Amino acid sequence: MDDGWKLADKVAAVGYLVMVPDFFYGEPLDREKPDIQTWLKDHGTDKGCEDAKAVVESMKNKGVSAIGAAGFCWGGMTVSKLAKYESTIGAAVILHPGPITVDEINEVKVPTAILAAEHDHIFPLDQAKLLGDALSAKSEIESFVKIFPGVEHGWTVRYNVEDESATKVTEEAQKDMLNWFTKFIK
Repeated sequence: MDDGWKLADKVAAVGYLVMVPDFFYGEPLDREKPDIQTWLKDHGTDKGCEDAKAVVESMKNKGVSAIGAAGFCWGGMTVSKLAKYESTIGAAVILHPGPITVDEINEVKVPTAILAAEHDHIFPLDQAKLLGDALSAKSEIESFVKIFPGVEHGWTVRYNVEDESATKVTEEAQKDMLNWFTKFIK
């Protein structure tokens, strides 16, 4: 079982309805292929946000009233866009995100947590600090930014379960995510 699915199961086990839509439509990013830019063009986060809004609307039509969104890497970029619409979700958690800009974070309108890696070539530490400062300046919403020492991009879903320290820091991030959702949407 993929570690992302294990995390979805953990979230469901504490009482949440969990949706894990495939916004890549069966075409995940293959870092072995040389043309990543074409993939990104065909799988833009704006489209991901629109697709996510449709999923949220469907959930609301079925009576789900409190909705949070978590995203990892590309999904984190999509969640940051979704968080601009306060009528869509009640809270956002962005884990080891892709390259999110300060302008994008300035548009966030729901409580937002960013859980970042100390060593991340995609979302460097200085960017995490910039976004943390931007969120802190938004007194109208609560925010939380945490840098996890000693980990790399992807650590919350791709880690060696036999490595005690990797498991511990992953479980800490997962607990932070659940606590954020409990605070704002449960």
